[in-house]
Amino acid sequence: MRVPHLNRKLVLEEAQRVADGAGGFALTWVAMGALWAAVDAGTGRERAGEFATLSQVTYRITVRGAPQGAPSRPKPEQRFRDGARIFRITAVTEADEAGRYLVCYAQEEVLA
Repeated sequence: MRVPHLNRKLVLEEAQRVADGAGGFALTWVAMGALWAAVDAGTGRERAGEFATLSQVTYRITVRGAPQGAPSRPKPEQRFRDGARIFRITAVTEADEAGRYLVCYAQEEVLA
């Protein structure tokens, strides 16, 4: 395995439910920390909606390894933020047998 070039600082975020004061809740994203990452674009596709076109690109995001259960270990349903860009994590796996790096498969969706 080649050593990835971790050159982008991404913020790992997790969705949390917060009471809205009216008996319900609102979903808010809370920063879990920042991770340095290598971001590689995959394939893209475009899907026509009723009122807008949705452009979707898959990404392979590599970060340093972290043990299972650690708050710094990304999980599916979390997301990475890079400024205004959002990468929704769909799967996470070890990049090598030693677990030195993790590969996060993510999707970025953009309204066109």
